Amino acid sequence: MFDGKFRGPIDKAVRPIGQGLRRTGLTPDHLTIVGLVFACGAAVVIGDGHLRWGLVLVVLAALPDMLDGALAKASNTSSQRGAFFDSVVDRVTDALLLGGVAWHLALSSTPQQAVLPFAVMALSSVISYQRAKAESLQLYAKGGLMERAERIIVLCLGLLIPRLLIPILWIMLVLTAITCIQRFVMVWKQAAVAPATAERIALRRDRRMVRRDLRVQRREVRIERRRTIISRARRKLDQ
Repeated sequence: MFDGKFRGPIDKAVRPIGQGLRRTGLTPDHLTIVGLVFACGAAVVIGDGHLRWGLVLVVLAALPDMLDGALAKASNTSSQRGAFFDSVVDRVTDALLLGGVAWHLALSSTPQQAVLPFAVMALSSVISYQRAKAESLQLYAKGGLMERAERIIVLCLGLLIPRLLIPILWIMLVLTAITCIQRFVMVWKQAAVAPATAERIALRRDRRMVRRDLRVQRREVRIERRRTIISRARRKLDQ
C-alpha cells in the first residue's frame, strides 16, 4: 500500500540527496551494509529492553535503505546484483528486529508472548515468497494492507509506546495475515488465465496500442499540414 502510493513522491524528494551522496564516493551497497549494522544494534538494544533507543536505531537503519535506491539512480549503478543484495538484507533486517522484540518479550513476565513477533516474521516471509514466486512466473504480486514499510512504521509505534507493543503486534499479525490472503487471491486469479488466453489478450492489447499510436500520428500529420497551409497563406498575404 505505502509502496504504491508514496514511493514516487519519496523517490522525488530524496533524489537531491542521492546526487549529494554520489559525490562522496559511497555506493548503494555501502548504504545497505550501514543499514544492516544499525539493524543489528537495534536488535541488541531492543532485546535488552531499551525500546525507545531501539526506535532511534530502527530509524537510522531505515534511512540508508531509503537512500540506496536514490544513490543507485544518481550514480547510474543500478544492477540486478544490487537489487538482490538489498532484498536479502531487507529480509535479514526484518528477522533481526523482530528477533530483538521476541528476545525482549521472552525476558518479560509473560514469555509466551515472544511467539507473536515470530508469527509476524513467518507471515512476512510468506508475503515475500509470494511476490518472488509470482514474479518468477511473470505475474504481479505487489500491494496489500501490511507490506514491509507498514510493518516497520507500526513496529516503530510499538517501540515508541511500550505499553502498546503487545496490541500492536497482534494488529500486525492480523493485517499481515490479511495481506497474505490478498496476495494469494491476486496471483490465483492471474494464474487462472491459460497461457494461450493470456497471449491473445496481450496481442489484442498490443493491437489497440498500435491503432491508437497510428491515430495519434495521423492527427499530428493533419495538424502539421494545417499549420503549413496557414503559414503559406500568411506569407502570401505578407507579400
